[in-house]
Amino acid sequence: MSSTVTVRPTRTVRGIGLFAIIAGVVMILAGILVWILVATQLANEKITVSGDSTFLGGMFSGDRVAGPLTAFAQADIINDHALSSTDGQTYAQLGQDDPRREVVMTASFLRASLFTSVVSFGICLLVIALGVLFLLVGAALRRLAAGPEVSISGVGTAALASDADAYGRHASAAAAPSPSTPPAEAGPGAGGTAEAGEDGDGAGGRRA
Repeated sequence: MSSTVTVRPTRTVRGIGLFAIIAGVVMILAGILVWILVATQLANEKITVSGDSTFLGGMFSGDRVAGPLTAFAQADIINDHALSSTDGQTYAQLGQDDPRREVVMTASFLRASLFTSVVSFGICLLVIALGVLFLLVGAALRRLAAGPEVSISGVGTAALASDADAYGRHASAAAAPSPSTPPAEAGPGAGGTAEAGEDGDGAGGRRA
C-alpha cells in the first residue's frame, strides 16, 4: 500500500512577499524624498564651508553645504572657531557676565542645526537600505511560493509492517538449527563411565 503527499505553494507566503516588496518600494522612495528635501533646505541657506576647514584634510573647503559631509565639515570648523575665541573654554565654563558667552551660544546653535541635518541624512540612508532589504526578502518569498505542486510517493504503514514481519520470520528461521543435522555423539568420558558401571555391576554380580 503506497501513499502520496502533495505539497502546494502557500498563498500566505506570496502575500507576505508582496507586502514586503511594497513596503520596500515605499521606504526607498521616502528615504530619497527626505534626502532631497534636507539637501535643498541646506543649499537654500547659502552656507559655504570655511576655507580653514581641516575635516578630511580640507577636502570640502569652499564648497556649498548641501550634504552630510559638507555639513559635518562646517560644524567641525565652527566648533574650532568658537573654542579659539574663548581660549578653549566651552559655554558652561564661561562666567555669566562674560560677553563671549553669546558668541559660543550662537556657535552651539549652528552646530546643533548642522548635526541635525547630518543625522537626517543618516536616517535616510538607513531607510533606503532597509527598503532594498525588504525588496530582496519579498522577491525571495514570492519565488519560493511560486513553485509548482510537488507530489511525494512513499510506502504506506501497512506495507512497512508486513515487510517487518517477513524480516522477523526470516531471521528466526535462520537462527533455528537445521533438522538434517545429526545429533551430537556422546563423548568418550560418558561412554567410559557407562561401561565402567556395567563392568562393576557384572563384577559385583559375579562376586555375589
